[in-house]
Amino acid sequence: MLAKLKIMKKIVSVLVVVLAFTFQSNAQDQMNKATKTIALEQTKGEFTQKGLTVDAGTYIFEVSNNHAAKEVGLVLVPKGKDASNPENHIKTAYVTTVVKDGETQKTNATTLTQGEYVYFCPLNPTPQYTLTVK
Repeated sequence: MLAKLKIMKKIVSVLVVVLAFTFQSNAQDQMNKATKTIALEQTKGEFTQKGLTVDAGTYIFEVSNNHAAKEVGLVLVPKGKDASNPENHIKTAYVTTVVKDGETQKTNATTLTQGEYVYFCPLNPTPQYTLTVK
């Protein structure tokens, strides 16, 4: 009887672990489907995308350095906030690694709500461009 109880406990434990991984995997799949990518390219002194309009949602920014500078990056700030103050930057929109010449890097997932934002690069100084979220 005691042996059967131990076997039952092991089976229940295995089922709990399997179900936990299944639910976690499904949640991750749903998040990945809901996350969209915004591709941005930098050339010398500018982004080639001079303004964007997107729907509210979660985005990953993919930043390409097309011989713009040795290293480039991305800063995203709600429009109207002081962009020179790092406290106003949306940190998840920073590239995870500076983008070296000829490379592409991504940001973390960033949730954008309705409103206007500005994006720019402080390393390859670019103008501030408007990102409108509907």
